[in-house]
Amino acid sequence: MSERKDLEVIASLVPPGSRVLDLGCGTGELLAYLKQTRQCAGYGVELDDANLLACAKRGVNVIQLNLEEGLKLFDDQSFDVVLQLETLQHLRNAENMLRETARVGRIGIVSFPNFAHWPNRMSVLRGRMPVTRALPYEWYDTPNIRVGTYKDFEVLARKNGLDILDSFGLQRGEVCRRWPNLMASVAVFKFERS
Repeated sequence: MSERKDLEVIASLVPPGSRVLDLGCGTGELLAYLKQTRQCAGYGVELDDANLLACAKRGVNVIQLNLEEGLKLFDDQSFDVVLQLETLQHLRNAENMLRETARVGRIGIVSFPNFAHWPNRMSVLRGRMPVTRALPYEWYDTPNIRVGTYKDFEVLARKNGLDILDSFGLQRGEVCRRWPNLMASVAVFKFERS
């Protein structure tokens, strides 16, 4: 239920009729939802073969591309919205991909697990790395290269000349605007270049 609610919350940030690029689109569920409910068009970018097939079955346009190589094949401001949901933490050069997101899209929307969520803090205080719904892996087998916090992203955005248009946390599908760095397991930011 909460994953569907998360999808609806993120979709509500995308203006109807937008041309969308979804980086790390997975099975294409969000793009299909945006097409159906908000009359959006666009492309997904995905590396995994099984996910590419799932996108094709959903009728989602998808390009197989390793995000570590950047977005050179896209012109500046060629999309209204670029989504980077739950992908930033998997990238070696997250800052470069954030700049590329801002270059290619008029608006960027990112989300990532918020390492400063209070249960994560408690786990670290007990001497263990957290294993949660938003961070569901042990420290030794995680695909996450980076861990970050809501506050860390605010600093990174400022450093890269990005204006934050909206930001909040997600906790079990519910929007959290009060103390999101502490109370939310997922951080969400909508931004544009200054």
